[in-house]
Amino acid sequence: MRIIGGTAAGLLLKAPKGLEVRPTPDLVKQALFNSLGVRVVDARILELFAGTGALGLECLSRGAQELTAVELAGRQARLIRENLAATRLEASRFELRIQDAFTALNQLAAESRQFDLVLADPPYGEKNLGRRSDSFAQQLLDDPQLPRIIAPGGLFILGHARRDTLSFPAVWQEVKMLKHGDSIMRFLKPIPSPVT
Repeated sequence: MRIIGGTAAGLLLKAPKGLEVRPTPDLVKQALFNSLGVRVVDARILELFAGTGALGLECLSRGAQELTAVELAGRQARLIRENLAATRLEASRFELRIQDAFTALNQLAAESRQFDLVLADPPYGEKNLGRRSDSFAQQLLDDPQLPRIIAPGGLFILGHARRDTLSFPAVWQEVKMLKHGDSIMRFLKPIPSPVT
């Protein structure tokens, strides 16, 4: 796993051994960032379920203004810090929150924080044909705070397994979808509520 573009391109990132974390494959990452293009430059980024921090650090390498990474597991959070140090990217543009993603969403919304890109490639859910998904991906789509923290014109990029059939609340509009193997990356934007 490596940074594939920007000032830290080619740098290898540390990832934990075993199945605790499923890093986003480089081919999926390449397709994702090819699609995002210059949208990353000067953007405010939030990465939920950050794992190794690879997606967010890729954004910093490509010129993002700031990155807030949210990861609950202390071991993974240490890896994110180590990966940031290895990239030699400006630590002043980086914030690590070691907490549950949904707690972070509530706090960020209460602080009126907004982000141009929210990235999430959480642990995959189970196959769920014939029933509504209860995966982290579905929980993010259902979370009422998430649309509030996306800046006007911003995007939510959600990774999930092909076998995880998601239900999309009316607040989300899909802009694009990328497929690779068992991975799907969806580009979503919140639909503004009508002013009454």
